[in-house]
Amino acid sequence: MNKKAELNSEITCPKCGHKEVKTMPTDSCQWFYQCNGCKEILNPINDDCCIYCSYGTVPCPPVQLIQIDIVSRKS
Repeated sequence: MNKKAELNSEITCPKCGHKEVKTMPTDSCQWFYQCNGCKEILNPINDDCCIYCSYGTVPCPPVQLIQIDIVSRKS
């Protein structure tokens, strides 16, 4: 399998519901994000590594690559 990580994720603010598509960094985790709707500062929840894994429609690229690797090993 030669699948690549998706770099865009739609973040949804849990406070106001504002949605915004953002391009995720491939070389670092993003721990903070300020909502453009209500100005709330979002942080990762529970054991998530970044705001994309907590609030995005797509997890961050490093997590995606781990998932792709696991699936390809099962094939």
